[in-house]
Order: sequence, then structure tokens, then C-alpha cells
Amino acid sequence: SSGINAEWPLRPGGYLGISKPVEYGGMGLDISYEAVAAETYAYINSGGVGMGIGIQCDIATPVLVKHGTKKLKELFLRPTISGEKVACLGVSEVGGGSDVASLRTTARRDGDDWVINGGKMWTTNGAQADWMCLLANTSKGDHHRNKSQFCVPMDTPGVAVHRVIDKMGMHASDTAEITFDNVRIPHDHIIGEEGKGFTYQMQTFQNERIYIAAGTIAAMDRCMAETIEYTSQRQAFGKSILDNQYVHYKLAEFQTELECVRALYYKCIDDYIAGEDITPLATMLKLKSARLARQLTDGCLQFWGGMGYTDDVLVSKMFRDLRLMSIGGGADEVMLSILCKFMGTSPDMR
Repeated sequence: SSGINAEWPLRPGGYLGISKPVEYGGMGLDISYEAVAAETYAYINSGGVGMGIGIQCDIATPVLVKHGTKKLKELFLRPTISGEKVACLGVSEVGGGSDVASLRTTARRDGDDWVINGGKMWTTNGAQADWMCLLANTSKGDHHRNKSQFCVPMDTPGVAVHRVIDKMGMHASDTAEITFDNVRIPHDHIIGEEGKGFTYQMQTFQNERIYIAAGTIAAMDRCMAETIEYTSQRQAFGKSILDNQYVHYKLAEFQTELECVRALYYKCIDDYIAGEDITPLATMLKLKSARLARQLTDGCLQFWGGMGYTDDVLVSKMFRDLRLMSIGGGADEVMLSILCKFMGTSPDMR
């Protein structure tokens, strides 16, 4: 089944808008409540479900909440919170990936319309979305000041789902390549100010990195618990797998690192609520939680032996699903590049 659809049971009560304004059907709570929800979704035996919900709640809509007009919020935000519409985010492109500044999709003003041409790649929810929060070039100037964001109805003539991408993991979440061929949308579908899209999107990444870390940490908790239970029962050479010193020592190391990441996660939430710029810390959180997820799931899978290499156990699914975290939402290498700029150690900053 898909990661999110109009029949999703979170519709009643505003659960698709936990941190969104009450006047548009949300609950009006702070991001800590959204994080708790993200942790909870990790206890669904499919990472793609939480990912689809995350796009809907925390990734495609924050810019609209902060900078959209009342009209746009009524047209797109309210039905997204109610679950009547599915949202997706259009940023990454073929050949661009995490390099947001280099995107090539254009939106050209033509009378009372914007005319959009180009394409988007790795679009979560893209095959079933009703609208897209699109980032596109609206001028030929500086790459960081020539982009704007738009609400684009996916049933607009010229919008096409070019293909649905088969992936290594996150099978319950659809990922699509979207193309735009002379797509016309009304001029008032722009979100906020023209030319501010890159800045808006960078600000949104703080929310995204907290959400990703929340689900990743909770999934690692599950992986650890499942592995401890299995290795305590599985016997080999006259004792349990867990009784081997290397095994229980390695699990202790993983737990120690996991608690360090959790402490950083809590600090990011506290600082975000306090109104601080958490870009450096959220970047560290995304980097470290993703890298630990790779190490921890690989290490735990090894202790399952042959069973870990089957589709019969949860740890193999986690191994596949969590591998995405070092790639999606900005690759590890992009996180390192961002941190080097904040530290002043990047060659282009010296």
C-alpha cells in the first residue's frame, strides 16, 4: 500500500497538521509533538509509511504555512491537513540531486500566469500527489536569489508522472520523476516573495532534518531491541549468541552512540522551539543519525546470521530502509560541506 492516501486514518483530529495553524485544521502545537509522532511512525513495520506522512506534514508544507497567502492556504494547506489532498515537494532534479542551487526547472511570467518547464526527480508521494510545492528558477541572476516557490496542482495540463522509480527500500512509499511541459498556473500561486525560494527551502530543511532523525532514532531503538531478543534466544556452540563478549560489547557501543545522537536530537528540538537558528546542529544531527543507522543496522544484521539475509525479519527491512538516510534529504557529503562552511574551513570560505 502507498505511504499516504486520502483514506489514511490520521485524517480525523488534525494529526496530519500537528504543528500547523488551528485556523486551517491543524493542532497548533510545537515541533516536539511532531517529533513524537515521527518516532511513533517508526513502529509501523514499513519505513515508507512514515516517510510519506513526513512529506505531507513536515516537508512540503512549512513554506506555505510561513509565507503563503490566505488564499493559497485555503486552496492547498487546509485540504492537506484534512487528508483530502496529498502533497509532494519538487526540489531535486535529474543530474542535480542534493545540489539545490543548480536546479534548471524554470517558471517564466507570461501575463497573469507562470509558465513552468523542466522536471523533478526523487519526488516522494509524486505519483499520487494532488499538488506540489515546487522550487524553480524565476530569473537568470545569482543562483541563491533567482528561485521562487509555487503551489502547482498536479492535474494541471502539462504535468506528467514520467515514471515511478523502483528502489532498494522504502517500498511502501512511491518515488516519481515528474516533468513539466509549458505548465500554466495563476500568478498568485507563488509562495511568498519572488526570488526568496532558495532561502525559504533552506529554512525548511531544519524541520526535515529533525523529522528524519526522529524516525531514524526510533527505528534504531527497535533494531536494537529486536536484535537483543533474538541473540538472547539463538543458541550456537552451547550458549546464546548474546553471551559472546564481542556481541554484547558491540551492542553496548551501539547503545552508547545512540544515546549521544538522541541527546543532540533533543537539543535541536529545544533550540528550535526557543527560536534559535539550528542549521549547524540539525545538519550534525542528520549526518550522525544517518551514519549511525548504517553502522547499527549492518552490525545488528550480522548477529542474525542467515536469518538477517532474508525478508522474514524486521532487521533486514531496516537495513534497506535506513540506508536512505545518508542519501535522502541531503547526502552525508552535503552535510559535511555545510558544516565546513559554518566552521570556516571550506576552501571557498578562506
